[in-house]
Amino acid sequence: MMFVALIVRLGVVQIVQGETFSKEVSRTESDYANLPAPRGKMYDRHNRIVVDNKSVPAITYTVDKTTKTSDKLSTAINLSNYIHYDSDFLKKELKERDIRDYWLASHPKEAKKLLKKEELELEPSQTYKLQVDRVPKKEIKAIEENLDEQELAYIYTRFSSGYQYVPQVVKSLNLTDKELATVAEHLEELPGVDVITDWDRAYPYESLKTIFGKVTSPEEGILQSREDYYNARDYARNERVGKSYLEYQYEDYLNSKKAKIEYISDKNGNVISEKVVKEGSRGYDLKLSFDIELQQKVEEILEEELRAARRYSANFLMDRAFVVMMDPYQGDVLAMAGKQIDPKKTGEMLDFAYGTFSTQYEAGSIVKGATVLAGYQDGMSHGRGYFDKTLYFKGTPPKGSYSQLNYVNDLDALRRSSNVYMFYVAMRIADITYVENGPFNASNEDFQKLRNYFAQFGLGVSTEIDLPQESSGLINNPDNAGKLLDIAIGQFDTYTPLQLAQYVSVIANGGYRVQPRIVTSIHSPIEEEGLGPVAIDRDPEILNKVNNSEEDINRVQRGFKLVVTSGTAKNMFDYDVAGKTGTSQTLYYGPKRAYWGRKTNNLNFVGYYPSKKPEIAFSVVVPWAGTEKYPVNKKIANRIVGAYVDLQKKYANEVK
Repeated sequence: MMFVALIVRLGVVQIVQGETFSKEVSRTESDYANLPAPRGKMYDRHNRIVVDNKSVPAITYTVDKTTKTSDKLSTAINLSNYIHYDSDFLKKELKERDIRDYWLASHPKEAKKLLKKEELELEPSQTYKLQVDRVPKKEIKAIEENLDEQELAYIYTRFSSGYQYVPQVVKSLNLTDKELATVAEHLEELPGVDVITDWDRAYPYESLKTIFGKVTSPEEGILQSREDYYNARDYARNERVGKSYLEYQYEDYLNSKKAKIEYISDKNGNVISEKVVKEGSRGYDLKLSFDIELQQKVEEILEEELRAARRYSANFLMDRAFVVMMDPYQGDVLAMAGKQIDPKKTGEMLDFAYGTFSTQYEAGSIVKGATVLAGYQDGMSHGRGYFDKTLYFKGTPPKGSYSQLNYVNDLDALRRSSNVYMFYVAMRIADITYVENGPFNASNEDFQKLRNYFAQFGLGVSTEIDLPQESSGLINNPDNAGKLLDIAIGQFDTYTPLQLAQYVSVIANGGYRVQPRIVTSIHSPIEEEGLGPVAIDRDPEILNKVNNSEEDINRVQRGFKLVVTSGTAKNMFDYDVAGKTGTSQTLYYGPKRAYWGRKTNNLNFVGYYPSKKPEIAFSVVVPWAGTEKYPVNKKIANRIVGAYVDLQKKYANEVK
């Protein structure tokens, strides 16, 4: 009977359930991993590569379904014999939580003793959290004081930092040839470890690196502040992403199209085959508005003129200078330069290009073009004159120009930079009649009205440039009504060099506020050298037109030309420039705190070239001068225009 039962059972297994068991034996599962490719490149306006990719070696580790904690620990111990990390690097990168995780993995028996008997019945995620919190402080301190243990903890952390089948970079920074060769020789004893060719960013030119921005390292991975953003786009945790400026702003385009790999494993989790489901490709390429040669020349001019101005002992606080050059019609930023003398290493120049849109300064008389145009909008007639002499108000210090200019009209006021004329314009806007020694009763509405006029030109509002972290300037709260007069001459509110370039572009192009742009087009990647087909064309955008007539704009343009031919910038230019000088009295608030509150001057200039049908508009800002004996703002302005003119001749000859 038993024999008959056995035969029947075998029949059922083989005949009735045979197909089911056969499928179970041969069952396989598919897992997918996305592998990133290099990021997109960046080109300047003349199609010169300014941000590229370069090949770099890297040591990686990949886990699969069969990998256990003990496997990772064993491999980490072996690998730690062949690669090493700098103690400063470990101090920065290795977090206390990483040390706690490593200790729990490397001391399983002690880790279990950290739990109470009743806690052993909890969910694994709950028990692990309790264990993490209970790792003895002395054990953490012992690891923190032992470099070998720190290295091992860091390697284990890198092993555990990503998803299954996705290679995790264990070391690429400061990887020596010896380390690379040694690891390659011992791969058989390092399961999961591999030596690969990875990529990193390369910069054919040193200029503008701060504007291009930075990319996280494989060790850093995605930015925690944008974790939801990356997760929604299927990023791996160790994937490199843009973390500042253009790299950050255009992450969606620069990030590569990932390769998709299918891993087929048996029921035990062993990989039996793999295949590429989708080929990866480099991210989109960006064409930028910059002229990299012009940028380099402007930076050189800034550095030379800043050093020359500092030869005057009174200029010892002058530590920075800025230039923005742009196409007044298209909004293309041709050059965006900033230089700062390192406060820690006297004499060393730092790249401070991002200061052109992230820092702000009192502009001085360069805003008087906007003040006059605001007066026209308020009904002031062309040619309107006022007598320039010191004004006296009750409870307010005397308000005057640098000298008594007597009778001036609107053109004279621009040419000779009359403060008093601008005071009368501000009083007109506020509907205040001047009475000597009388009160000055400007209201909050009057402040807002004048600022609204200025905002039409981009002063005090975002320029809307395609870069993150732009400052809109600083609109100060007035402590007395007389500050309205200071706003009219650029002595109260502060603006960025980029805002000032946008403002003068409005005057240069006939009254249109154009959005400054860095990226002009986005291109599909190709294997050949050069830019591929256009994927997105970023057309110029007009943000608003000022409420002035063509005659109004022409009138101020005449005034700006008079500034250069017979006014405050007479004999300073070798080219057909129109513009406005500006000297703003201000208090020092730079890095040398011992001198905070010291009286200084910002030496500024805005202009455009040529004076008819301008090709470029520009701003020059040099804060915290102690003397005007060296007109650094005008010298910089003249030289950058010369650099532009020379380059246009060079480009024309190259075409021929």
